[in-house]
Amino acid sequence: METDVVVIGAGQAGLSAAHFLDRYGLDHIVLDASEGPGGAWRERSPSLTMDGIHGVFDLPGMARTPVDGALPARVAVPEYYARYEESLDAGVLRPVEVTAVRPDGGGLLVETSRGLWAARAIVNATGTWTRPHWPSYPGMADFRGEQLHYAGYRGPGAFAGRRVIVVGGGASAAHVLSELADVAETRWVTRREPVFHDGEFGEAARREAVARVERRVRAGLPPQSVVSVTGLGSSRIVRDALAKGALERHPMFARLTADGALWPDGSAWAADAVIWATGFRSAIRHLAPLRLREPGGGIRLEGTRALADPRVHLVGYGPSASTIGANRAGRAAALDLRDLLARAAA
Repeated sequence: METDVVVIGAGQAGLSAAHFLDRYGLDHIVLDASEGPGGAWRERSPSLTMDGIHGVFDLPGMARTPVDGALPARVAVPEYYARYEESLDAGVLRPVEVTAVRPDGGGLLVETSRGLWAARAIVNATGTWTRPHWPSYPGMADFRGEQLHYAGYRGPGAFAGRRVIVVGGGASAAHVLSELADVAETRWVTRREPVFHDGEFGEAARREAVARVERRVRAGLPPQSVVSVTGLGSSRIVRDALAKGALERHPMFARLTADGALWPDGSAWAADAVIWATGFRSAIRHLAPLRLREPGGGIRLEGTRALADPRVHLVGYGPSASTIGANRAGRAAALDLRDLLARAAA
């Protein structure tokens, strides 16, 4: 099978890219590994409702209709994405797992669970959800309680009456703590002091946060997410957690023990479970045959274009990993590829 552009992933960044590829008249196909629409939203905890999320930006060309704030985000957002997919000329093919992308003469060969695609270029929009980050700490193998990553968290019910350590300084940790405070005894631990900001996160602050991520990407380093450098805003979830006294931060423990955790000062806390709200890493292993990584471990980009191979664009990576940034990145990638493929055909 042949096409001009293969878009890998049908989250916000991938759908945005597909919209603009449609607009610019480029032949393309969108491949998605999920069973249905919604990207990472379909995997979120049922307890995360629409009034508890940072926000979902409209996809280009189709405004969202208002929904009940009590509706789970894993239901409401995929429904919106499904309507959007119906509007795309090329549509989305799923479930398709992309296992590798390789150079193939002047083009690229996309290897998948459902065959091969020959493409002149790709837009990679695989996000981070499938690569939860588990940090390594002494004693993790000794702990006899339950350990899970935020990616596997499905609400507070399973932790009623238990003692739970929540690790991580971002919005995911605040979400867990705000819910567990009603049913469990919790201890919040982070490597660094958490940063709170009041009110709206203004345009200047957003630009600086994106710029910090861009500087890492330009240096060829693995990106931080935009959210990781913005601190904890005054969302409903954060306000609820603060009101319940759940955001009393403790420094990181030195090690886990069989029945809890031990701190450098010798103090201990017994625990039944540890929830690692420690973020995610970019899901780009299938791009390894292209040898795009810099010595620092990241992929150096100019906008969304990989400097090592202009046929490859990454959207939803680094500075475009926020929902509003994903829309802009989709347009930028499609515009750049329109010009690149036109020059190649001239």
